[in-house]
Order: sequence, then structure tokens, then C-alpha cells
Amino acid sequence: MADNLLEVRQLEVVYHRVATAIQGVSLDVPAGAIVALVGTNGAGKTTTLRAISGFLPSEDAEITDGEIRLAGRRINGAPPHQLARAGVILVPERDKVFATLSVAENLAFAARRGGAITLERVLGYFPLLAERRSVLAGYLSGGEKQMLAIGMALLCRPTVLLVDELSLGLAPIVIKELMGRLQQVCRELQLTVLLVEQNAKAALTIADYGYVMESGRVVFSGQAAELMSHPDVREFYLGGTGQSDAKSYRDIKQYRRKRRWWG
Repeated sequence: MADNLLEVRQLEVVYHRVATAIQGVSLDVPAGAIVALVGTNGAGKTTTLRAISGFLPSEDAEITDGEIRLAGRRINGAPPHQLARAGVILVPERDKVFATLSVAENLAFAARRGGAITLERVLGYFPLLAERRSVLAGYLSGGEKQMLAIGMALLCRPTVLLVDELSLGLAPIVIKELMGRLQQVCRELQLTVLLVEQNAKAALTIADYGYVMESGRVVFSGQAAELMSHPDVREFYLGGTGQSDAKSYRDIKQYRRKRRWWG
């Protein structure tokens, strides 16, 4: 992929100095594209985001090999506040809003640095937030909290927006609305997004490119449309009609090899 804004090369992350969480992970995020990183729980997706955004030390983890580059500049090991100033903005899986502050106060906090994306524009994308300005964020629904978290991230002047599990715990109709809105925002603002999701179908539907992770490694990659039509991706990650007792793509691969061996 040409004109990559974010590049990850042969990344390895170890927890507690003994447990390897991801190994040999490489991915490209072109400028202005939405890239989906999908896979089941425990595949290493969130660890990859934490490595990029600088939050590994808080979990007693470290990058032990590989390289992360933003606009050609190596950012391995940079702390989160420096990366945020460089435009690497993370929307985490949990604890993404200040529950004891109102919607308006959350947005004002995010907008304190000032940027090209105004509060009025954010409220235009998420009009429900305007209606809920005075409500404490802790009382918002799951979908509303996601809207607020994305709105706050947009006000932080992102160069690369990292979104972790946007669909987690939400109803299908809310997921569809949020994914569509994220896609609209990214297209209109020409944002670059790395979207981590267990809901592979929802993520790949709005993405340009996709990577499938399993057991700390990338097992598939390509154009999002191609991945959605790939028979193995459909079977193991998009709710296909594969074997009900299959544990993973790797399990089935081994099963198929044995079956070919024994004829």
C-alpha cells in the first residue's frame, strides 16, 4: 500500500517479561483509509493498539522486537502524551468517558487544545449529544457513550484514530448506525482510522483494508471486500456454515492437512 501514514513491522510484545502476546505482526494504514483489525477475543488486537498508542507499560508489557512508524518516524516506546500530541488518538474499549462529568463537560475537556474540528461540527455528526448536553456521561446508553467517545477523540486533533471495539455490547441496529456514522466522519474529514473489532462483518463492511488476527499473528490480510468474500474468512470469522465444533482457523487448517495426509 502506498502513502502509509502508520506502519507496523514484525512487532513483538511480551507481558511480564515472559508471555509473548503478539509476534511478527505487520500492518499498513494508508493515509485517509479505514483499516480493520479483526479477530476473536484474545487474538492480540487490543495489545497491538496499546503498543501503537504507548499504553503497554501500564500493563507491565513491552515491545521486544519490531518497529512502529508514524509518517516515517519511529515511535516505538514513546509515552501516550507525546503520541497524543503527534495525533495518535485512542478510543479505548472501556473507561472512554468521564462518567461524573456531563456530556458538555466531557466535550469541553477534549476541545481545550483547540483544533480544526469544531465542537459544532462534532455535534452536527452526533446530534443526540446536543440533546444530552447536561446529562452525566455515566447515565448515557452504551451507544451514546460511544458517540461521546468518538466526538471527544475528534476534538483532540487526530492524525490517526485508533478505535477499540466500537460495537462491544451494543444492539445490531446501534452498531450499524455507529459504523455508518464513523465511516461518514472519516470520509468527510479524510481521517485515517485503525479499527479493532471482534465483529468482523461490521468492521469490514466500512473498511478499505482488513487484517485478521489469531493467537497473536496475522493470518489473513487484503482489501476488505476481498476478505469478506474469502471462503475461509467467511467460515471462521463472519458466521459462515463451517464446523460447529471448530475452535479456530488454525485448528481447521490442521484438520484439513491431516485429512489430505490420510486420503
